[in-house]
Amino acid sequence: MRPIRFDALVSFRRCDYASAMSDTTFRMRGEDPWRIFRIMAEFVDSFQTLSEVGPAVTIFGSARTKPGNKYYRATCDIAKELAKHKFAVITGGGPGIMEAANKGAAQGGGKSVGLNIELPHEQAGNRFANIPLHFHYFFARKVCFAKYSLGFIYMPGGFGTLDEFFEIMTLVQTERIPQFPLILFGSEYWKGLVHWMKAEMQDRHGHINPGDLDLFKVTDDPQESVRIILDYERRVGPPAMMPKAFA
Repeated sequence: MRPIRFDALVSFRRCDYASAMSDTTFRMRGEDPWRIFRIMAEFVDSFQTLSEVGPAVTIFGSARTKPGNKYYRATCDIAKELAKHKFAVITGGGPGIMEAANKGAAQGGGKSVGLNIELPHEQAGNRFANIPLHFHYFFARKVCFAKYSLGFIYMPGGFGTLDEFFEIMTLVQTERIPQFPLILFGSEYWKGLVHWMKAEMQDRHGHINPGDLDLFKVTDDPQESVRIILDYERRVGPPAMMPKAFA
């Protein structure tokens, strides 16, 4: 059997894939088997780049947050302080909170990582990410958020922010990744969700254990957010081995 050339497989990039997919017959009969090469290319590129950034913290939040907003300013302050402590800051690479985090990290002289995603109506990459990566697949991007961070900060946001919060919560709760710091920033914004989780998910229906609500912290203080991350790094540090979710 002839050996498979891995470099040849991952060289089947976006332009080659798009050309093949434009053929109707190909699309009907062979779309899924060939799609794996595009998926593989996204993982190879992103893993290679992100494995070199060092300890990192991911910051999530709304793409619609404006620069004058208090959460935009707080995000910028948090990211700048993290960068000064030699943390890379990872975001979704778009506008709003993502822009604020990338801006703060860049101003702090740190690595400002933007994992941008192709969307139909929004999500142009922001200019402050000095390590930009571009994704077609949401699932590949989501793996990179979880795989290369040792802390997660959730600023006020919409469905995407909630999606990332509950995904990481699930991975921590099921012990697929270590109990990394999970921080909900903005008590006024998050109090309704926290109350619902306790009243409905925990107390009324018993769908979660009481200790599960201790897996995250709520704060309004940028300095406390940074202290939580620094304390975790001091006490625990990066995982000694690959987390189960990625092994």
